[in-house]
Amino acid sequence: MRAARALLSIDQRRLAELSGLSVPTIQRMEASEWMIRGNVDSLMKLIAALEAAGIELIGEGATSQAGGRGVRLKVGFNPARASGADEVETGSGGSPP
Repeated sequence: MRAARALLSIDQRRLAELSGLSVPTIQRMEASEWMIRGNVDSLMKLIAALEAAGIELIGEGATSQAGGRGVRLKVGFNPARASGADEVETGSGGSPP
């Protein structure tokens, strides 16, 4: 989870917002060793949020350069979209400041 957040340049609070989970739930999941622990609904929300944000989960036995499990950005994905960095506030005239 930390690696996925690092790829997206987001913090635990932003991942909680994207997944609809609480920050303490994200913290507990990240504190799990070896395997993320949580109920099925929370895990499904987390996976859906990461995939929607542009993360590709690499499963055991899937093709990866180093082998094993991991995460990577989807091809052609802009991580600024997940962090909200590409959101530009507009002034009263409707154009970016």
